[in-house]
Amino acid sequence: MAAQLADEVQFIKGVGPRWSERLANLDIKTVADLLYYFPREYEDRSQITEIRFASPGQTATFKAKVIKIDYHRIRNNFDILKISFSDDTGVINGVWFNQSYLRDKFNEGEYYLLSGKISEKNWRKYKSKDINNPVYEKLTDQNSVLNTGRIVPVYPLTEGINQRRLRKVIANALKKYLPLVKEILPDYILEKHKFPDLKTAILGMHYPKNFTHQNRSRQRLAFQEFLIFQLYSLAEKKAMAAQTGIQHKYQENQINQFLAELDFELTSAQKRVWQEIRQDMESNRIMARLLQGDVGSGKTVIAALSLLETVANGYQGIFMAPTEILAEQHYLNFKELFSDFAINIELITGSLKAAARKEVESGIKDSTIDLIIGTHALFQDKLEYYNPGLVVIDEQHRFGVEQRHTLKEKGNNPDLLIMTATPIPRSMAMLLYGDLDLSIIDELPPGRKRIATFWRRKNRRKKIYQFLLTKLAAGRQIYIVCPLIEPSEELPDLKSAEQLYQELVKGIFNDYQVALIHSSIKSAEKKEIMEKFRQGKIQVLIATTVIEVGVDVSNATIMVIENAERFGLAQLHQLRGRVGRGSKQSFCILISDAQGQEAKQRLDIMVKTNDGFKIAEADLELRGPGEFFGTRQHGIADLKVANLMTDHDLLAKSRQEAAALLDNNNWQNKYPRLAERVKKLEVKV
Repeated sequence: MAAQLADEVQFIKGVGPRWSERLANLDIKTVADLLYYFPREYEDRSQITEIRFASPGQTATFKAKVIKIDYHRIRNNFDILKISFSDDTGVINGVWFNQSYLRDKFNEGEYYLLSGKISEKNWRKYKSKDINNPVYEKLTDQNSVLNTGRIVPVYPLTEGINQRRLRKVIANALKKYLPLVKEILPDYILEKHKFPDLKTAILGMHYPKNFTHQNRSRQRLAFQEFLIFQLYSLAEKKAMAAQTGIQHKYQENQINQFLAELDFELTSAQKRVWQEIRQDMESNRIMARLLQGDVGSGKTVIAALSLLETVANGYQGIFMAPTEILAEQHYLNFKELFSDFAINIELITGSLKAAARKEVESGIKDSTIDLIIGTHALFQDKLEYYNPGLVVIDEQHRFGVEQRHTLKEKGNNPDLLIMTATPIPRSMAMLLYGDLDLSIIDELPPGRKRIATFWRRKNRRKKIYQFLLTKLAAGRQIYIVCPLIEPSEELPDLKSAEQLYQELVKGIFNDYQVALIHSSIKSAEKKEIMEKFRQGKIQVLIATTVIEVGVDVSNATIMVIENAERFGLAQLHQLRGRVGRGSKQSFCILISDAQGQEAKQRLDIMVKTNDGFKIAEADLELRGPGEFFGTRQHGIADLKVANLMTDHDLLAKSRQEAAALLDNNNWQNKYPRLAERVKKLEVKV
């Protein structure tokens, strides 16, 4: 049977069944997976240094022959292998501890390549040039060296896999299977951008001739990854543009009435964004727009204007939130915002009882309900909408692309507005939401004070609580967030919500109403607790991240986050955004005895800035886009080479080339291999 890129990886020379199981832990199951498993970094061992010029502390590569082999067993569990090498300019020693089996790897008089760092300690003590545990390669065939004497790839590993053997396996795979790789990109794109062909690029990622070869190979493959995603998203956008959407008419009287009844004026950014949305809704094309705005920037009011427009035109509005608490919050907000309008609003969530659900479902179907607020329950197949005109999805990154498609298909080409408080750099928005137009609210309402943020060690807890008592005495309310619901034997140093509640309700806050809320509490009880907190009947709310997004109580001015090192930057910023909702000065106190460098960096960033975009950029640099967006987003996990933080030019070029390709309706027939790769992405979505 002829070799194919889809062959199982176990049939590559040097793998076999046991190693194939280990490779599967790296998501390497086929030959193609292995060929596209690229190094995380490279070590330049290509420059040969004469031993006489090598100095202590220097990392270098030498070409030398073995002149002496010394082996000493010091005691039962400790031995030393010392091999002396010479290149006629000097002598250098390779030293290995408890690796006696290596004696058989070396023969006197034979030449080797040797790489490593020269020990400073042995030079000071014995004036001896020694390298502990050097990388070595026997020079039987100059072209066969993989581990030194060249630019050497360094791969991400897992248990049971080492660099030396993985390099050999990949070299074997390249030798046998690289000729089977077929070009994906059109020739004119390769020529235009001076990209190497696909075989050269794959080889250049694993075993580059020089760093120019590696860099051009990486750029070509990064461009290819971007191009595939841009073709997918722009094709979606083009297909949507070809369909006729709902053409809303501007409802001037209702919109003016709504704006007049607000107790504030829209910011210039809100006005600009509303005009962009209005223009979309009043055109005959389907609106597909992403609305970005930092926490507290006023996205809900823009959503309300959009929903009012669609309802006033005789259509139903649908608003979806990621959690029941957030859906409940929006339900209450919209009830208040539309209190002077004849709009029937209902809430539908997973915890809604059967009889009430049946009644709501009936009202949705027969058009007596104008605006439906809900969670994932809005996806249900049996839920029949009368005539949706606008779908609004809050915090899109928590759902995923396929869910937004499912909800949008509920109606006859309704408009789509997606909102997120997770700031996304424009380059990333182009990839993740390339099928959407982008609107940004880039200013906060006037009068909002910067949330004062402090990082305090646990030994300052007593002073922190005294500060909280002064704020409670002044009539303010407080959130305290913990990483766990209940105590954990595995994580004894972490504060749990239940443990802290028991300490505080009977302790320092016993004169105030303290409540506990987390995901294990029944929905009805959560709803009651949140209502009492909104009304000011509860002063201290101890919670988990169940209150991360959407909860809006302007009198709550203090956010305390226990074990803050356990949270990501985006999550910390969202939690902080629960305060600072009014004109009073708000505070965020991060309690942490963080030890790790990355955890300290996160906390320092939170103290230094309230700017969501700066925080998002820092979060991306620290965690990378895969962790930042999670696995629900298509595209991110498939970026093996492209870097969303640095490859802006390649992303822009790929978008231009994708748009040009899509102008040719015959591009899929003309470039079938490229079309096939785009189709694979569609399946993932």
